Amino acid sequence: MTTVDNVRVAGREPLPANVKVWDLFVRIFHWSLVTLFAITFLTGDEIERLHIWAGYAIAALVAMRVLWGFIGSENALFASFVRGPRAVLTFLKQSTHLEAPRYLGHNPAGGAMVVALLLILSALCGTGIVMTTDAYSASKALEEVHEALANIMLVLIALHVLGVIVASVEHGENLVKSMVTGQKRFQ
Repeated sequence: MTTVDNVRVAGREPLPANVKVWDLFVRIFHWSLVTLFAITFLTGDEIERLHIWAGYAIAALVAMRVLWGFIGSENALFASFVRGPRAVLTFLKQSTHLEAPRYLGHNPAGGAMVVALLLILSALCGTGIVMTTDAYSASKALEEVHEALANIMLVLIALHVLGVIVASVEHGENLVKSMVTGQKRFQ
């Protein structure tokens, strides 16, 4: 005796309809990063002091997320979602046909995106911090690298949002809502 909505197995307690997938740290990290990146992108040279402080906050968040990737909850651990290139390409191919398997946590493409975003954010923060030093504050070359990284970040963000939309449609679930509530449907 099994039903999908109110999952029951004969002689057992009902299984939950929803499960906690994203812990509080991951959700706060995600939405704080969205807000802080928007602030840094919109302030740029216009409100330099705010831009720099938001950048330092992003650097701190990225450092904490990397640490959380090794000691955090199950779905936050890098080991639970980082896959090789073959798995990512296979998943992307399946996804273009809307035949990709559903994952409770990050799918292989989502895992690759997390890594790419963290790497580009680290490089952005690194170049930004170096530009605050006397030795490199006037470096046009470093400023161009920093701006190029910001533009790469915008492309990654667009791809990330597209991936969330495709996966939400493909699997009939609101992934944005799950990043707010931390919950996803069990099956």
